[in-house]
Amino acid sequence: MCCLCNVLLTLLIEIISMQYYHFIKQVLLKQSMVDSLKEGFMLNTKGYRILIVGAGVIGSVYALRFAQSGLDVTILARGKRLKTLQREGLKYNVCGTNKQISIKTIETLDDVDIYDFIFVSVRYDQSEAALSAIQHNRSKTIVTLTNTIGYELWLNIVGDRLLPGFPGAGGDIKEDVLYAQFGSEKHQGTIFGEIDGQITERVKELAQLFKSVGLHYEVQKDIQAFHISHTALAIVNKHFYTDDGMVSLEKARSESILIKIATAIKHNIHLIEQAGIPVIPPETKAMGELPNNDIISRYRHMLSNDFIIDVKLGNHAISQKAEIMLLDQMFQSMFNSRGGLL
Repeated sequence: MCCLCNVLLTLLIEIISMQYYHFIKQVLLKQSMVDSLKEGFMLNTKGYRILIVGAGVIGSVYALRFAQSGLDVTILARGKRLKTLQREGLKYNVCGTNKQISIKTIETLDDVDIYDFIFVSVRYDQSEAALSAIQHNRSKTIVTLTNTIGYELWLNIVGDRLLPGFPGAGGDIKEDVLYAQFGSEKHQGTIFGEIDGQITERVKELAQLFKSVGLHYEVQKDIQAFHISHTALAIVNKHFYTDDGMVSLEKARSESILIKIATAIKHNIHLIEQAGIPVIPPETKAMGELPNNDIISRYRHMLSNDFIIDVKLGNHAISQKAEIMLLDQMFQSMFNSRGGLL
């Protein structure tokens, strides 16, 4: 009987030992997975120093995402916006709740203050001044996140450090609070690419940066064609402006305004196609082939969404007037009576 007890006790000890062994193994495995995830996260984000030039809607929303992802991010800002960021941090709204995050700011950039990426997120009419302000800094890559139809002016200022791009976000700032969001679809991500279409190491690194913070992106091999195509759509917003601001929402939805927009979209896209320039992306090209009534219907649908209303008619849109008017003038002068590119 004692012998049987000893056998049973031995078996029990072995069973408990096996269970304990598997338990410890699972704990260690889970810890290893957690450590690997942490290590992977750190590998994806550690070491990047980011400077955002401009603290408007676009600069603020990118700075917010980078900061929330653990990146070393600084905003170069001026005037009232700089003082607000220094005093109150970056305030933003999430699902109706205002929140705040502390963020580093500077007013001027030292030549030897080196960043992995400098993002210039100002309006086109401010881009020359913004790039001139950082011209002598020794950082190697300057990413522009704004409208344009060409790069000669920018290249004359910062040379081959220029990496043209376009933001994948939109929104507004109301009473110093950011109301903005990134595109939820892949084709709505941040667009960027080398002017010559090459997939360089810095393009790959920038793609990895966006991937590490969970943002959609697209490497565009014909970035100038994309910028020209987007400008063709952006400049039709001139029909929403009045001498002292924006038209009312009711007026913006009216037939008289939207027929002008539909006609202008088709005309602008036709000019690009006549010049032999690819219309990018396909969704923009398709706009040029739609009947006017379909374009009008789409705009009316967009102008039933509060977020789109803010983007098209809000404070950010009002501040864009100088940019839109300048781009419109440049776009129209780019194409001459020959239907070609000047």
